[in-house]
Amino acid sequence: MLEAFNFRVLFDYLPLFLRGLWATAWISAVSLVGALVVGIAACGGRLSRFPMLSRCAGAYIEAIRSTPLLAQIYFLYFGLPTLGFRLPEYQTGILALSLNSGAYMAEIIRAGVLSVSRGQIEAGLAFGLSYFQRMRYIVLPQALGITIPPLLGQAIVLVKDSALLSLISVFELTRAGQIITSERFMPAEGFFTTALLYLGVYYALKAFSSWWQKRLIYVQAI
Repeated sequence: MLEAFNFRVLFDYLPLFLRGLWATAWISAVSLVGALVVGIAACGGRLSRFPMLSRCAGAYIEAIRSTPLLAQIYFLYFGLPTLGFRLPEYQTGILALSLNSGAYMAEIIRAGVLSVSRGQIEAGLAFGLSYFQRMRYIVLPQALGITIPPLLGQAIVLVKDSALLSLISVFELTRAGQIITSERFMPAEGFFTTALLYLGVYYALKAFSSWWQKRLIYVQAI
């Protein structure tokens, strides 16, 4: 198999793949921050005592989780312009990844919030803390600490899902593989290299997740 690979061409296109890897990294990082913000907001809405806010947050989470990410990307890229809203490709991709991953993170964070002892919340009430103060100082720090491993797992999913942005002409790692395929007609070389780089990113994030989980266990033991 390796005898048929043209490694010289791969070395020629190595700068292109590195640019694609960097683009995937920063797109994923920005989308991850956006997903955390959306997830925390949706979680707060889902747990709200106001029925309308809770229903709206629940409807958003269910709508996102029950539809494919590709359909969401196409709706934002092709559908929004027909409604009068046009965003550049990169902003559309980041928005799609943030909204999609944010819905899953909302449920992960909600599970962490519900795992916090009711006694600690009542202690906050006894000290006169408001709802937002209780969430900020008592609930969210513990909930995020508990949910770090599944949140990192969702971050890995987000990085892999960023490959779909190549379908709306966003330059990232998968797009680099498409370019070498179209220019040199070398799909094996192009997409094997793409998959290999994604594999490297996956194992790096997995190692970080394992290290962080062990660190959390050590801190809790102390």
